[in-house]
Amino acid sequence: MPKYTLFVNGQSMSVEADADTPLLWVLRDHLNLVGTKFGCGVAQCGACTVHMNDVAMRSCSLPVSAVGLNKIVTIEALSPKGDHPLQQAWEELDVAQCGYCQAGQIMAAAALLKKIPNPTDKDIDDNISNICRCGTQVRIRKAIHLAAKNQVK
Repeated sequence: MPKYTLFVNGQSMSVEADADTPLLWVLRDHLNLVGTKFGCGVAQCGACTVHMNDVAMRSCSLPVSAVGLNKIVTIEALSPKGDHPLQQAWEELDVAQCGYCQAGQIMAAAALLKKIPNPTDKDIDDNISNICRCGTQVRIRKAIHLAAKNQVK
């Protein structure tokens, strides 16, 4: 079985996995980083969203062999203290209902705010395609706007 050295959450980590193993399962099963969730398995829902070099990626369809030396960040490292403006906005606005998709939602929103620090509703609609079956999209949008307002500039 091939061995891979990955740069995850600021640390170099070695794993043995088949080349076609999705990054999601390497994170969850090999590295015990279980904040990233499995949803659909076909990169549609976004529950598995992580950052690769600050870009939101669906980890369920990204083979570990394609990661290379790219920097991976999971929800666990977005803010170790849970004080990222998005996490604070999520709590303040009580965004989560069931909560299952929320790590992926927050990771997608964090990538958006890096790219567009003060997004419009259209920017959010155009860049966040994660699915929330509970229907919290209105609160998600409000939380993204609140986090944008509260970011350290």
